Amino acid sequence: MERGSDKHGPRLDDQQKHETEGLVRSGGSTHAEEWKEPESPLAPGEEPRSSYPPGHEPGAPEGITPRGVDARSDLAKWLSDADWPASRGELVRHVDRAQAPDAVAGMIESLPERRYANVSDVAKALGLGAEQRRW
Repeated sequence: MERGSDKHGPRLDDQQKHETEGLVRSGGSTHAEEWKEPESPLAPGEEPRSSYPPGHEPGAPEGITPRGVDARSDLAKWLSDADWPASRGELVRHVDRAQAPDAVAGMIESLPERRYANVSDVAKALGLGAEQRRW
């Protein structure tokens, strides 16, 4: 008896045959591989559709520079598990224990001495800007 493969049994051969039957019969791709299909080109003057919902486009939000976005992201990464509210000294100790990069430690060490409610409060104190929310 001839099988499709010597590496596995007839049951797996039959399963694979069933899975590829549509592809073999149609001579083209199946709906299971739609993601491989190229998109049709845009007509002249047609604008590309955004795949992002309104208000969720990539880039820096209003009120923050791209550098500020990166710095806020680094702060959030290293301060997310800090005990809030926290003083400057507590935050310095926290980033030292976490072995945060020098850039993050430097930002925290440059903070004025006071209590901070959260990462956003720290970012504002560092002059990184604040998001402007549109309601």
